[in-house]
Amino acid sequence: MNVSLILLILLLGALATFLSGDKFASKVALFFSLVALGCSSVLVNHFLGGVDINVNNPWILQPHVSFALKADGLSLAMVLLTVSLTPLIILTGFGNHFEKSKNFYALVLFMAFAMTGTFLAADGLLYYIFWELALIPIYFIALIWGNGDADERKKAVVKFFIYTLGGSLFMLIAFAYLYINAGSFLLEDLYKLNLTATEQTWIFFAFFLAYAIKIPIIPFHTWQAKVYQKAPTIGTMLLSGIMLKMGLYSVIRWQLPIAPLAAKMYMPTLIGLSIAGVIYGSIVALRQKDLKKLLAYSSLAHVGLIAAGCYTLTADGLSGAVSQMIAHGFVIVGLFFAAEVIFRRFGTYKIEDLGGIRPQASKFTSMFMILVLASVALPGTFNFVGEFTVLYSLSQVNIWFAIFGGTTIILGAYYMLKMFQNVMLGETNTKVFADVTINETIVFVILIAFLLFYGLYPKPIVDLVNPSITEILKTINR
Repeated sequence: MNVSLILLILLLGALATFLSGDKFASKVALFFSLVALGCSSVLVNHFLGGVDINVNNPWILQPHVSFALKADGLSLAMVLLTVSLTPLIILTGFGNHFEKSKNFYALVLFMAFAMTGTFLAADGLLYYIFWELALIPIYFIALIWGNGDADERKKAVVKFFIYTLGGSLFMLIAFAYLYINAGSFLLEDLYKLNLTATEQTWIFFAFFLAYAIKIPIIPFHTWQAKVYQKAPTIGTMLLSGIMLKMGLYSVIRWQLPIAPLAAKMYMPTLIGLSIAGVIYGSIVALRQKDLKKLLAYSSLAHVGLIAAGCYTLTADGLSGAVSQMIAHGFVIVGLFFAAEVIFRRFGTYKIEDLGGIRPQASKFTSMFMILVLASVALPGTFNFVGEFTVLYSLSQVNIWFAIFGGTTIILGAYYMLKMFQNVMLGETNTKVFADVTINETIVFVILIAFLLFYGLYPKPIVDLVNPSITEILKTINR
């Protein structure tokens, strides 16, 4: 058994979902996503037991391209994030009706397949193919099943598509140059290249453009809020919970080890840019009147801090960034699902039209409050582990980076608690708000249980990831 089995299950699941018809599509998609999760858990156990689950087979002879998948602790952690969130995201859709649902859920599974492939690929061209494949399903998901005015939605989605595709082309050019020098796209061969400082600078920023747009890092963020707002909530969850992690993961896996001299040279600038995103996202979130847009800018602030951790080039920074990627994935999916639950009852995301929910829905209020507290990194939640470690790593580089980066906790607590107060508290709303259903409760309980368990005991994830981080740092510091 090797790691390609996960990809096969997700791809076959997408095909089976499409062929199952609209009536059974969501259930078939959920079944295959759970099978992928079970398979991933088995493979991780094999990996921890010392079994080689990597794949490296010749694929294209000219140019020399291999179907190579690297299963180490870092990639497996991101695969587990993907296959854990995918069934939960699918389950959140059980309360919605989607026209041509077989197409919709097939695209969701195909996107999970492409994102998983991105995290596993150990050949540059194969990685690029998976990277671009992940863009196609979310384009159609947001365009066809999105919210609001059709023209505005189309404008937002096309902008997102062009931005990300354009940035990725620079990355493709970088891979072509690396292939000319290495004679191979294999990750291990690219790591061995001895590029000049000038060459590394060009390669570094070619990668940076692709990743900065995907994450996003300011000033490449302008597509994000509109797309998060206009996409159906399942699409928003896929984007914020998993897809943006492709960019952050790629910084650690591809950008830093291939161009370490440039990474060290531009470290202060990149950390400063990332922290500027933290402050900008938090301030803009304070002014939002739409719940989904507020959460979008909140996500922008948090991923800015994660990016800053990546660019510290320290063990604590990289380890904390990975922990925070996983924690952010779970909490942001929970928050967007809470927004969707409210929309199902009240038919609006406008904060001024909400309020008075707590007296009618005590269970929902309690679970929403826990997610809000997790998002502001309350001690005892997994988000605290990641943010504290990243801030500590920033203090090792420069104490001012840690101070300004820490504003995400202060400002985040202010705008999130203010949002909770306006949305949930106050006198009973004239509209009836039914408390959470069984399906909704299952999703919230799983998300919260994960955040609390690993907030108190993060060791399994840290131990899984840290050996890979150590190897990458050896490559950076060679």
